[in-house]
Formats: sequence, structure tokens, C-alpha cells
Amino acid sequence: MASTATGRTADWSIQEVARLAGTTSRTLRHYDAVGLLAPTRVASNGYRHYDADALVRLQRILLLRDLGLGLPAIKEALDASPGGSQVPALRHHLEWLRTERQRLARQIASVERTITTMEGGGELMADDMFDGFDHTQHKTEVTERWGAEAYATSDAWWRGLSDDDRAAWKDRTRRLGEDWAAAARSGVGPGSQEAQALARRHVEWLGAVPGTPGAGAAPVKEYVQGLAEMYVADERFAANYGGLDGATFVRDALQEYADAHL
Repeated sequence: MASTATGRTADWSIQEVARLAGTTSRTLRHYDAVGLLAPTRVASNGYRHYDADALVRLQRILLLRDLGLGLPAIKEALDASPGGSQVPALRHHLEWLRTERQRLARQIASVERTITTMEGGGELMADDMFDGFDHTQHKTEVTERWGAEAYATSDAWWRGLSDDDRAAWKDRTRRLGEDWAAAARSGVGPGSQEAQALARRHVEWLGAVPGTPGAGAAPVKEYVQGLAEMYVADERFAANYGGLDGATFVRDALQEYADAHL
């Protein structure tokens, strides 16, 4: 058998791989059926076997699955870097895991402080209670569509801001939402000069966040349009723009702006 990129020539049966990875043979066969992980060889008795490279790919699949990605998104992520060494991709996964470890450590410390304060009859400090908790509503959506690195980059940016800078960003976000809601109530159309000016502000606001796909020039069209649809589909986001009618107005204006300028 030919040597793999890891220098190993051994392979493992599907039952061994399932046991080692904490999954099932059925799951591994499903991964093959959807094009995620094919066996390295099939023995004369029909048993599937996997070499070391296949195990590395499986490790990446399981890491991405733990990030909340669906199988189609995992396949897209793996197929985006075919061939060659898998080490760079694993380094990206490792960076995200380390970021998550730091965030979880802060959450643990935060909850421990709350328990200690409550047991001692002390006064709870709001700033301490929420350290390490997610600051954004977009984590799952960004991770599924654009990958963990995009989210980790924006998350690191947010956590690196000073208190004043964070407050200024929140104020900018609040004012943008209020201006959108006011424009929607005024009865102007999504293609109006006022709405398109707001759309430009909105795109600049998105592009100011490191990790935004295409940030540095302008966010990519698909990213803007995807978020625009999300504003309508998810009531959490619609509330930022005065409800469903306001979110629909924002979506239509952003769609028109993206078609014309991105």
C-alpha cells in the first residue's frame, strides 16, 4: 500500500475508525454516500478501510461539525482546499479551538464569580457577569456560510476594542437601525435616494468589521444579500428595524444596492 502524507502505510477498518472517532459505521457510510469521506479501499469481503489521510479528513469533518456546520457546508469547506497538505486547514481549526477555549474559560470564571458573590451576599456586577458570553447574534449564520475563521476574526476584533470604542460601535449600530426604521415609516421606496444612501451606510458598517467576507473594500454581494434575507426571516434581526415591515424594507433596499454596486 502506498505511503500517505502522514508517513503511515497502515489502515483501519470501518469498525475501528468508528470506535476511535466515537461515531458509528452507519455515519461513516453516510459520509461516503454524500461525498464527504470515501474509504481508502474496500476489501474483498466488502469491508471498508481508511488510511491515515482519511483519518485526518475525518478529524476535520468532526471539528467542523462541532462548530455547528451542516454536512453541505462541511463538504464545501473541505473541497475549497483540495489536495496538498491539510496542515494549514488544521491550523485554522486549532486557532478557532483555542479562541473557544479562552472564551469558555472566561465564561466559567464569570459564573464562578456570580456564584461566589451570591453565596456571600455581595452585590452582583453586571460587567463581570457577562464576560465571555457571545456579543453577536450572527455566530451560527456566519460560521455555517463563511467558516469559523471569519467568525473568530470578527470576534477577536470585538473583544480587542476598548470600552469607549465598543460603546461607539454600539451607538453607530443603534443609529443605523433607527434611521432604517424611520425611513421605512416615511413611505419612501427601497430604490429611493434616501434608502440607497442608508444601504451604502449599512454596507460600510458591515465592511468595517474584520472577518467580514470581502472586508477591506466592500463585503461580497452574497454576504450582504444573505444577511438581508436573514433580517426578514429571523425576528431577532427584524426587531432591530422596527419589525417585519421595516426589515423587509431594509432587505429590499440592500438587495437593490448589492445588485447595482457589489
